[in-house]
Amino acid sequence: MEEKKRVFISTAIPYVNAKPHIGFVLELVQADVYARFKRSLKADVFFLTGTDENSLKNVQAAEEAGEETAKFVKKNAEFFQKLIRDLNISNDDFIRTSVDERHRKGAEKLWKACSHDIYKKKYKGFYCLGCEEFKTEKDLDEKGRCPEHPNKEIEIVEEENYFFKLSNYQEKIKEAIEAGKIQIIPEKRKNEMLSFIKSGLEDFSISRSKERAKGWGIPVPGDESQVMYVWFDALTNYITALDYANNGEKFKEFWEEGEVVHIIGKGINRFHTIYWPAMLLSSGEKMPNKVFAHGYVTADGQKMSKSLGNVVDPFSLIEKYGAEAVRYYLLREIPAYEDGDFSKEKFEMRYNGDLANGLGNFASRVLKLYAEFGGEETEALVDLEKIEEIKEKINEFKFNEAISSIFEMITRGDKYFNEKKPWETKDKTIIGDAVGLLKKVSELLIPFLPEAAGKILEKVKNKEAIKEPLFPRLEKKNV
Repeated sequence: MEEKKRVFISTAIPYVNAKPHIGFVLELVQADVYARFKRSLKADVFFLTGTDENSLKNVQAAEEAGEETAKFVKKNAEFFQKLIRDLNISNDDFIRTSVDERHRKGAEKLWKACSHDIYKKKYKGFYCLGCEEFKTEKDLDEKGRCPEHPNKEIEIVEEENYFFKLSNYQEKIKEAIEAGKIQIIPEKRKNEMLSFIKSGLEDFSISRSKERAKGWGIPVPGDESQVMYVWFDALTNYITALDYANNGEKFKEFWEEGEVVHIIGKGINRFHTIYWPAMLLSSGEKMPNKVFAHGYVTADGQKMSKSLGNVVDPFSLIEKYGAEAVRYYLLREIPAYEDGDFSKEKFEMRYNGDLANGLGNFASRVLKLYAEFGGEETEALVDLEKIEEIKEKINEFKFNEAISSIFEMITRGDKYFNEKKPWETKDKTIIGDAVGLLKKVSELLIPFLPEAAGKILEKVKNKEAIKEPLFPRLEKKNV
């Protein structure tokens, strides 16, 4: 029996200056697989997601839309909440940083706890609104733009702000990463962060003037003329949702005593593995244990952007193909450690080839004969070593490799069925072998495809055939 363990799992919290895109769907489903998998091992899981609402880009987007910031932010936050429901995400909490009292109080508490490392100074620098971050010249590309937001002009901003003494924590963070106290996955992202640290950490701005923020954001404790800068505010959501403000039971159980895992995009790795740990060290709190930094989803080989008009709308995909198909494509087709591409053609090939003809067809054939002729479940076709490998791959966040291995088991079952032809022989042993494999495959697929896998397991339990296809094949006229 595996020892019960507490695990805190979070996604990043996205800005709400626009509706969600397919890149964040990847992060949601990756985090959901990891959370469901840990629960299957009897871990006590707290899975958090939410929305980052106290940023200048949200204010500007609201102005462009001709709407009040609070109403605009609420409307877009609701799209993220709908996405979570539509994708069948198993989160335990959803935090909205502009309205959640837990967050305001917690952010104030963290600021005060770090006050010995905070000072005020006048500053002039390059500001990327996309990152909500001041940049140095070395951060910019040859055109003088932020590599993460090459379509946005860099602003020159001059004002008096509060700064955090990041430089005080250079050696401690370097040692924590090198020793694996903060485990950064994959190794490539770890090396990038060590290289960044070795180039020298500079103190960073953690507030902006109330005037420039247009009155939007959490006021700096003791200075109403400033509001907390987005990263010092946003990153605290991971602990404020656990009732850090009151040193609540959830904070003690899941942050102080549990394993803390952040699942984020590679573009914000620095904030989660350098800035955030420094803030926690300054405040006397525990640093995260693991940070998995996934790649980006491109569209037909190009980075998605509103200006190019190639942003993939997840809601229309879910409506047309179903949530499970969207989950499957992203988990299977996008390499866990690298960027991956979305195209409608590849999506529909995966749907028909893997889901309709693969899992759906195998489950339908096996359960039809099981319902008709019966048989005793066996594990004759189950490769126990492969199952352990699959579990290890999920632990390493190699979701694409794990799900690929599960589907290899389906291919093996299909081949066995075709060779033995139990629909002709009515051999109950053959049927029982296939049922045992189908059951094991479905158990492994629960974190990835909870609805389809759950239906199969229910049918196995009741010895019932599948009447409606799990994944109706897409006809050519629809493709």
